[in-house]
Amino acid sequence: MEKIENKPIAIQLKGITKTFGNVSANKDVTMDVRRGEILAVLGENGSGKTTLMNMIAGIYYPDEGQIFVNGEEAVIRSPQDAFRHGIGMIHQHFKLVDVFTAAQNIVLGVREKGRYKLKDANERVFEIAEKYGFHIDPEKKVYEMSVSEKQTVEIVKVLYRGADILILDEPTAVLTPQETEKLFDVLRRMRDDGKSIIIITHKLNEVLEISDRVAVLRKGEYVGTVETAETNELALTEMMVGKKVSLNIERTEPENSCDRLFVAHLNCRDREGVKKLDDVTFTARAGEILGIAGIAGSGQRELLEAIAGLQHLESGEITYIDPESGEEVNLRDKTPMQIRELGVRLSFVPEDRLGMGLVGNMDIVDNMMLRSYGKGKSIFLDRKDPKKLAENIIESLEVVTPGLHTPVRRLSGGNVQKVLVGREIASTPTVLMAAYPVRGLDINSSYTIYNLLTKQKENGVAVIFVGEDLDVLIELCDRILVIGSGRVAGILDGRTAKKEEIGLLMTGSRENTGAAAENEAEENLEENIPDGKGGAHE
Repeated sequence: MEKIENKPIAIQLKGITKTFGNVSANKDVTMDVRRGEILAVLGENGSGKTTLMNMIAGIYYPDEGQIFVNGEEAVIRSPQDAFRHGIGMIHQHFKLVDVFTAAQNIVLGVREKGRYKLKDANERVFEIAEKYGFHIDPEKKVYEMSVSEKQTVEIVKVLYRGADILILDEPTAVLTPQETEKLFDVLRRMRDDGKSIIIITHKLNEVLEISDRVAVLRKGEYVGTVETAETNELALTEMMVGKKVSLNIERTEPENSCDRLFVAHLNCRDREGVKKLDDVTFTARAGEILGIAGIAGSGQRELLEAIAGLQHLESGEITYIDPESGEEVNLRDKTPMQIRELGVRLSFVPEDRLGMGLVGNMDIVDNMMLRSYGKGKSIFLDRKDPKKLAENIIESLEVVTPGLHTPVRRLSGGNVQKVLVGREIASTPTVLMAAYPVRGLDINSSYTIYNLLTKQKENGVAVIFVGEDLDVLIELCDRILVIGSGRVAGILDGRTAKKEEIGLLMTGSRENTGAAAENEAEENLEENIPDGKGGAHE
C-alpha cells in the first residue's frame, strides 16, 4: 500500500483564521488532506473542528488564509463553489425532503443537460451504490427510511454531484454498531477508489479503527497530524487537552444493592397517537447504574419523563421504595414537584440545552437557586448556598466562564451542559436519571461525569443512564436495558454484554431473545412486588 506522505495533496489549508465577534474559532490553521486517505479531525468541544470544515465546504468564508485544492488556490464562498472543486459535506443533521424519494432528493438542484429523466437518475444512483457497496432503494420515500438509509442518501447525493473530497460530521452518532461497520466498509472502498474522506468525530475507538491519519485541534489552533498506526487513545487525548488524562471508568461492584424503583407495563402515545412506550417493565436498584441503550427516538425520553411525572401514561405502574421508611409510593399519583421532593431527579440533556432546565438570561448562581427557592423561610432569597454550589461545579467540572454572574446563554453548549448536570448531581438524589449527560462534551469532561455517576452509585443512588456510546455503556453500567421501538428488547449484564449483541437487540434482529429477557424482567418484578401493592399483577 502506498505511503500517505507519497500521495498527492487534495486540500491544503494555509493560515486559516475565523472569528465570530471576540471569539476566535480557528487561528492560523495550516494542514493538509491527501488523495486516497481517511483523515479524522479530532478536538475537544469548541475546538473549531466543524467551523474549519464548514469553510472547506463553503458555508463560512475565512477571515484570513488560503485554501488550495489539487495544488491551485480555490475561492470557496458557497456550497456550489465547493462542489465545483469536488468537495461535498454530509452534515450531522440531514437536509432531505421527507416526501421525496431517495433519487429525487439526490438529483434535487442538479442541472442536467437536456430534459430531466428520473429513470436515468435512478440508474445512475444504482451505479454509484453498486460501486461502493451502498444499499439504497432509489424509489423509497425519505419518511419511510431508517437513520442509516437517510445518511446513505446524503452520501450518494454528494457523490452524484461528482465529489472527490467528502467531509462527514459525526457520521456514527445515531448508528448501531452493525450500521457503523457497514458505513466503514463503504468509506474504505471510497478511499481505495482515490477519494479523500474527512471525518469529524469524538469517538476515539472509531478514529483508530477507520482513519489513516488524525489531525488534532485545540482551542481553535492546529496541534498536529499523526499516523493512526503509530498512536493510541491516551496519546490522542493528551494532544487534544494538552495534558495527561486518565481514560479509565472505575466500575465498582454494587454494594448493599436493593430495589428502589419498579416500572411495570408502561404504555404511552404521543400527540399524533403514535405509541412511544409499549408494555415497558424493569427494576432500578440502589447502588447500581442501569444503562438504557436504543436507537434515537426509541422511547428513552418518554420513559424518563414518565418516571419524572412529565409524561402522560395510558397505563402502567411506577412504584418508588422510600429508602428511609421502606414504604412503597405510587409515583403516578404524584406531581413532578412531589416526585422531585422524594429524591427522584431527572437530568435530561437535550440538543436545546437552554430550552429545558436552565434560564439563559440568569447567571449560574441564580440557576442553582431555581431548585431551592421554594424552600425559603422568608421573602428574602438566600444566595449563599447556591453561590457555594456554583463555585464547586465550576471548579470540579472545569466550567469555562468569565465569572459566577455571567448569563448562562453566553457560555458554550458544553459548559451549559456541565452546569445542568452538576446541579442535578449536587442535589443528593435517591434516583438520578441522566440522559445524554456527555452529549457534545470533550473527552476529559465526559470521563469526569462518568466518574461522578459512579460516585453517586457508591453513595447508594439508583442511577439510570441513557447514552449513545455503546462502549461507554458496557464499561460503565452494571445492567443494560435495551429498548427498541418503545419495547424492552432485552436486559443484559454490563460486565458480559457484547456491543454486537446490543446492536442486534436495538434493531429488533433478536426478538426472541428480547422477549425472553422481558419475561424474565416481569417475573423478577412480580416476585418483588406483593399482590395488591405495586399493581404489577393487575
